[in-house]
Amino acid sequence: MDDGLMVPSRQKPGRRAYLDGNFARRKLPLRAREYCIWDTMLPGFGLRVRPTSRYYWFVRLRHRGKHRRVSLGRTTDVDAELARTQARRLLAEVTLDGLPKRTVVKATPLFTDYVETYWSDIARCWKPSTTKRNRDAWQRDLAPVFGHLRVADVTRADITRWRDDCAGDRESKYNRAIPVLAALFKYAEALHLRRKGSNPCRGMPRYKRQACERYLSPLEYRRMGAALREAEADHPAEVAIVRLLLYTGARISEIRDLRWEWVRPPQLALPDSKTGPKTIWLNSQALAILEAQPRREDCPYVFPNVLGTGPLTLNNWWPGFRRTCALPDVRIHDLRHSFASTAIMDNVPLATIGKLLGHVLPETTAKYAHLSDDVIADAAARISGNLAQAIGLRA
Repeated sequence: MDDGLMVPSRQKPGRRAYLDGNFARRKLPLRAREYCIWDTMLPGFGLRVRPTSRYYWFVRLRHRGKHRRVSLGRTTDVDAELARTQARRLLAEVTLDGLPKRTVVKATPLFTDYVETYWSDIARCWKPSTTKRNRDAWQRDLAPVFGHLRVADVTRADITRWRDDCAGDRESKYNRAIPVLAALFKYAEALHLRRKGSNPCRGMPRYKRQACERYLSPLEYRRMGAALREAEADHPAEVAIVRLLLYTGARISEIRDLRWEWVRPPQLALPDSKTGPKTIWLNSQALAILEAQPRREDCPYVFPNVLGTGPLTLNNWWPGFRRTCALPDVRIHDLRHSFASTAIMDNVPLATIGKLLGHVLPETTAKYAHLSDDVIADAAARISGNLAQAIGLRA
């Protein structure tokens, strides 16, 4: 037999083989007339080979004594796994006597078209920053790879190849984009564009990246404090923002976008943040900074830009300032890490630190737990020294 296909003993007009994507991509022999190849695993599921070298999935049904053949689409448009699933569903419906008079199975849309549906359905529930971040991930990292593919055709092998291509300097982009792609597939399953449990991103590992944790030492704190005093005359608002970040451990967006209506001493009552509504407690130093800020009429921001139309940004000022401190590697977010580090060194419990930082999950605060090792080691040394002195041993 040609191509190693087996001729069934009870099926005269066709041949038999396990019909999967690899088989459908093979160059099958052509005849003057169309012929069928039947699947060895699912009775009734088959592949039509036309003289034009085009292949079509189909399922043959017997309903109320009559035979019917339902086309499931061309092999280039419908994935073998999806075609098999559709055939199994139709056979089950016939068994239950529920087959409709006409069944049409349409190919799933291209990813580029489906994404627009996803944005219109889902993005309205996101914050603007989340929408921008996810759109950027799609347009920059995902669309060039998956945009031309059909939603049901993407396999785990495609995801693996993309992951391998990102090895090296694009690993961080892959780590940020893979959750967006996984969410797209999850919603596609809900829309019945893919079968349930077929998300190819499930279990796909991310690249391990070295955590960017930078903590200011006492000497670095002194250098920054001196630089802040020198810069205060020319950049009072920028200096005030940095000092508030140091004193509160807040995120930059929480101080940069602060409005006067949210200032309720001794706290800041933020209606929304990265983790939802949040309370930031103000110490005496932070209160003094806020009390010294001038108010501008018709401007709700505590730290407005020059025109008073929006909040002040530190993007242009911070890189130059940190070089004056001889700290070119310090990010603004590292001030938040340093706040947590200082609290650990002062024996503040992790649960309390989590509340000060506004962490929803204790696991988020737990990443600072290793900073307490030195405190614990020092306590152990003091205790052992006291015990040694009590029992008359020399330290």
